Amino acid sequence: MSSRTRSRSKAAGVHTVQIPRQRGRRGAQPFVIVVPESPSLTREALGFIGRALWNARRALAPTALALLALAFTGVLHVMAWWSSLVLAPLAVAPALWLGFLHVRRPARGTVVIWRAALALLATLAAAWAALSAGFGPLAGPLELVWLLMWLAAQTAWLIVRRSH
Repeated sequence: MSSRTRSRSKAAGVHTVQIPRQRGRRGAQPFVIVVPESPSLTREALGFIGRALWNARRALAPTALALLALAFTGVLHVMAWWSSLVLAPLAVAPALWLGFLHVRRPARGTVVIWRAALALLATLAAAWAALSAGFGPLAGPLELVWLLMWLAAQTAWLIVRRSH
């Protein structure tokens, strides 16, 4: 390959072509032409998906938390299986919260239903986290439980966000 067309810089996606000095012009600097490389179709598609996810980041908060919980419990399972014994008592906390809230701020109708559903989902999530830290997040029915919890949380999140 000729030195005239070879890229001289290490910048990604930019090709430079240097034209040597012309005869008779001793002090003049050479011309440098920078031609940007057109992005590939894969890069365009990934950019489109990335921008769409960034624009919907608030609506997809439960999805991000669910994926983070899946990865975190997987790491806990590999590094410290005994952490499930520490996480297990946390499954009782939402039921205690529901009882405390019912005594301090009694409610009726849909408020009680939403509180009970939230406490049930939080209890199920804490129990799933304890079990998946002990046995692995993809062991037995735990992956199906994770999927159903993710669907319930994402659906509830979208419903609550639309109503406010």
